[in-house]
Formats: sequence, C-alpha cells, structure tokens
Amino acid sequence: MRITFLGTGTSQGIPVIACECAVCRSDDPRDKRLRTSVWIETKGKSFVIDTGPDFRQQMLRANVKDLDAAIFTHQHKDHTAGLDDIRAFNHRQQRDIPLYGRKSVLDQIQNEFAYAFSENRYPGVPHFELHNIENKPFDVRGVQFMPIEVMHHKLAVYGYRVGDFSYITDANYISEKEQQKISGSKVLVLDTLQKEPHLSHFTLAQALELIAKLAVPQAYLVHMSHKLGKHADIEKELPPNVHLAYDGLVLEI
Repeated sequence: MRITFLGTGTSQGIPVIACECAVCRSDDPRDKRLRTSVWIETKGKSFVIDTGPDFRQQMLRANVKDLDAAIFTHQHKDHTAGLDDIRAFNHRQQRDIPLYGRKSVLDQIQNEFAYAFSENRYPGVPHFELHNIENKPFDVRGVQFMPIEVMHHKLAVYGYRVGDFSYITDANYISEKEQQKISGSKVLVLDTLQKEPHLSHFTLAQALELIAKLAVPQAYLVHMSHKLGKHADIEKELPPNVHLAYDGLVLEI
C-alpha cells in the first residue's frame, strides 16, 4: 500500500490578510500545508479521502492519473469544496466517480453541488455515483474500508482503517470501542491542530497521549494550524515513532 499526503494543514487559524507568523514566512517546504487530504494506492486501485478546496492543485502536484473513488470524513467545506474538479477524472475515465460518505455528507454534497444532480445537466458538469455508508466495513472495488467514528466537538466524523493504515482527521474524542478498531495498525495518522486547548480538535499533547495509549509503531500528525509551529521545531519535541506529516510525504506500508 502506498500513501501520499496530499495536504496536511487546515483553514483553522488562517487570517484573512497575509500572515506574518514564523510558519507562514518559513522557507522550509514542509511548512507549506494545503488542506488535509490523503491519496491511497492499494491492490491496483486509487482512492482519495476528502476533496478540499485545494483538490485540483493536489491532484496535479501528485500526478494522480486515475481515481476509483472519493471517500469523505465529514461535510465541512475544507474537506469537500474542491469536489467540482473531479470532472477531470470523469472526462479521462469516461465514467461517474463513486463518492462514499454518511447520509449527512451526501445530502450536503447534493445541496451544494445541485447542478451536478439536476435532470438536465449542463455538459461538462461532474458526474457522481453516491454510496451511503454506515459505521461498518464496506468494500470499494475489492478494497475494504473500516469506518472509525470519532467526535469533532458535537459532529460525528469518520476516520478510516485500510489494512494496517488508520487515518483520523478532525477529532477531539474517540470512544474506547472505536479505539479498538485502530489496534494493530502499523501506521496511525491523527489530527493535531495546535498546542493550545481547542473546542473540536486534538492538541499536540492530547494526540501524543492517545498515540502512546494505542501503542502504534508509527504515527503521523496532520490537520495542523500554523499555530502549532514550524516543522523542524516541533519534530524535536516528538517521540521517535511520531512525526509531523508534510505535503508530498509518501509512505509504503
């Protein structure tokens, strides 16, 4: 299985005007973070989890040629807003692109991209095939995805386990029952917004505590605000088995 981090950042904390913080002024390419998304290649198939506002740029940068499906964690715009650009894969592959998400996510997609679902669709609009999922394993073209339900304040969000890889973004609570689904993973990707307490995201300390409890061999932190700090500085504070992910990082699992 090949994992490519398309984006590791967040809209959270980004001011309207140009930011002058150390992270935003950094020359380290690892500090240049697009909105969080990941590309999974396994068993000859290609999947993305979430299609945020940077989706087009991410697909071009990673040179993604084919897409078997898009799987969604939740309906917030920083995870869905780039969906229109999936039309390039419609054109290239000459078929509808399957979308997988819980009912609330699919309902919002149909509302926000209503033109893609109208009876008299304008030529060239994206074409989707919707699949409603629940909190139980589902199969996409021979690859099993196991949802991991986490809480993003009061909003239920799905993380996913695929083989030995577990991916969780936008969370600040995971029940004991759902934590058991992560057990045995070789790699865990976990939401870590900043060091300061936050209403709906894990802090760095909370993420490290959970990683230690789950005893995963390797963990990578994502959905990082510029408030977290510079990549090189934070890496020095982490245990040997934990790293900050960065855009373009590739893992072989």
